[in-house]
Amino acid sequence: MSLIEVTEGTGPLVLGLPHTGTLIPDDCMERLNDTGRAMADTDWHIDKLYAGLAGGVSTVRTTVHRYVIDANRDPSGESLYPGQNTTGLCPLTDFDGRPIYRTGQEPDAAEVDAAAQRHFSRALPCGAGRRTLEHARAAHGFAILYDCHSIRSNIPFLFDGTLPDFNIGTNMGTTCAPTLKSRHARLLQAAEYTHSSMAASKAAGQRAITAPNEGCHAIQMELAQSTYMTEAPPWAMPAKRAPIAACPSNHLEILSDWSPT
Repeated sequence: MSLIEVTEGTGPLVLGLPHTGTLIPDDCMERLNDTGRAMADTDWHIDKLYAGLAGGVSTVRTTVHRYVIDANRDPSGESLYPGQNTTGLCPLTDFDGRPIYRTGQEPDAAEVDAAAQRHFSRALPCGAGRRTLEHARAAHGFAILYDCHSIRSNIPFLFDGTLPDFNIGTNMGTTCAPTLKSRHARLLQAAEYTHSSMAASKAAGQRAITAPNEGCHAIQMELAQSTYMTEAPPWAMPAKRAPIAACPSNHLEILSDWSPT
């Protein structure tokens, strides 16, 4: 089973796709309950939504499902949001707080550690994903990780109220240069969709590879699924793309043209 798919482009922009994978090994699938097998927390269709939107873009995609290993969490298992409801490196619940494993079949600490060792040697913070970012930085003097995510617009276990259409994470503004952040903000202000800055968002990929002073920048984008698909099984995306699909295209084109000088 290939855990990671990498496509190397010619530009400085790298798309991270850590949660679009749907592969679950048979031994893990047998331990999941019906809630887990439904895979409700997948970033449905995000790889399709971003496909071909900008030339020269590299992509790093995790193929396994986030219930097997969450490639966007700290490999140590440290919570990204201490004191708040969240899911772990090898989640035991879904985004609604419901158990995803059959009783007594949850992975133990040794299994979680083994999964982290097996995956994070290949994923975005290191391995082939890290080499993709370093290749872009070597060629252009800088690299931009655009971390592509989606989320249901209403998840009371994790967030109050309805999420905006676009939710942007920069870990308190530390993961990218101020000029890059402001350019992206202007794009959102011009769009006819709601947006907010999830400034405290601490994507593990961002924290592990981001060093703006060394030319490595990152922005996390959480796109509300209500903007482009149905938010219930079978998680369908219309054959004709929703108007919001033009927004990611504009974002990628503008970010591809950005330069720190």
